[in-house]
Amino acid sequence: MEFEDADPGTLRPGGRTARVRAAVLRAAGDAMAERGFAHLDLADIARRAEVGKTTVYRRWGSVTGLVADLLTDMAEQSLPRTETGELLGDLKANAGLVQRTLADPRQGALFKAVIAAATCDAKTAEALHRFYEVRVDEWAPCVQQAVDRGELPEGTDTHQVIRAVSAPLYYHLLTTGAPLSEAAADQAAEAAAAAARAGAYLRGTARP
Repeated sequence: MEFEDADPGTLRPGGRTARVRAAVLRAAGDAMAERGFAHLDLADIARRAEVGKTTVYRRWGSVTGLVADLLTDMAEQSLPRTETGELLGDLKANAGLVQRTLADPRQGALFKAVIAAATCDAKTAEALHRFYEVRVDEWAPCVQQAVDRGELPEGTDTHQVIRAVSAPLYYHLLTTGAPLSEAAADQAAEAAAAAARAGAYLRGTARP
């Protein structure tokens, strides 16, 4: 089967090539966390991953192609949602996952680098948007279940509630430089839950 029109880095290798992909993506993540997007170099990543330069250039073609594949892999490897049976518990579980990820020295630095790159590179921005779409889609059913249980009003935008949980945590990461605590995660979840119960995230057509 031929994939001549596919962008570099969009094909999903399997079998014997899976270990090469895993090694290269790990090396790319390490390099971004250490040096940022601007200093990424495919030859350096190949060296870190202990694979041939031609393999990396042929499969991903460019730094942006590699970063796009890295974000795809990160979305796929993220933990599934936790369901506690009530809205606040579910949102706290979501906030806790985000907090632990961003507080991790490697992962926090990696997300900072990717977000910075997305502000000036369209392909990285597109890949980052897809990453968050996957993660929000994973957790939105928790909010819909709260609507079904009567905890939230009908017409609540489930995706907006999940975004509201994460938003203050990312803002904290990018603007303060201070450690991101579990208390901050709980506060973000409680604020999102309270706003949702008050109807702040009703879809436009459902708003009174």
